[in-house]
Amino acid sequence: MVMGPTHAMSGAALWLAGSAIADIAFGIDQSSAELVVGTIVASGAALYPDIDCAGKVTENKGGSTVARSFGVVSLFVAEIVERLCYWFYLLTKSKKDKKRKNGHRTFTHTAVHAALVGTGTGFLAYQFGKPAVIAILFVLTGLAVRGLLAETVEKKGWLVTTGVALVASYGMYRFLPEGRDYWVLGLAMGIGCFIHILGDMITKMGSPLFFPIPIQGRRWRDIGLPNKVALRAGGKEENRILLPVLTVLVVIGMLYNVPEVQHLLFDTSTGQGASE
Repeated sequence: MVMGPTHAMSGAALWLAGSAIADIAFGIDQSSAELVVGTIVASGAALYPDIDCAGKVTENKGGSTVARSFGVVSLFVAEIVERLCYWFYLLTKSKKDKKRKNGHRTFTHTAVHAALVGTGTGFLAYQFGKPAVIAILFVLTGLAVRGLLAETVEKKGWLVTTGVALVASYGMYRFLPEGRDYWVLGLAMGIGCFIHILGDMITKMGSPLFFPIPIQGRRWRDIGLPNKVALRAGGKEENRILLPVLTVLVVIGMLYNVPEVQHLLFDTSTGQGASE
């Protein structure tokens, strides 16, 4: 699978780029706090689909980056999700679908799932407002931290992830305004999940993006690049090209959304003459 930092950076880059386009083309402006929250959600959501890859729960070993984010608790959740995905695969697969031993890269790696989880997140944020936003932010901040700072967190343990998530959630609780529905977080969640799927599709294994639409008689047809051009996860192309490019895009997106930078780029007003 594509590495955690690449997934997280892709989510952040896409959200920042989309926010800039929305501002330029449609005049949709976000406060600094809203932009930060949306970027965190998209970044964390870009790792979330790998919650279907569990490890050894009792030993706190193995599993995806997401599964290890909150220690044994998240590993246990990943175990449940993987089994549910595997059972769902067995129930829905066609005769031509391949045999599987687990549920990784099945339902959570589909466009249907991205739409459902995005809609669900948006509904919670709309219905319950700030309390739901804080809960969503706590989980996805942990995922984002686990992805972006994988080596540091690997050394320090899941307590770092949980601690940073708590601090960020408390800060946003104090910073975010009341009386808002924050439905846009659903969009950030859906976009993050979708960009994760696209990231996996550039590897040899691919993802079943179009489930349940049958392709060549297979409902779970993995869509990906041909082997000759597909990236190898953790290989030179990802580490030396893809991840640095995404990092640069994130930095540009963050700088662009700084009010002073926008004022410098777009302020066309002229000063008053001295002859008045």
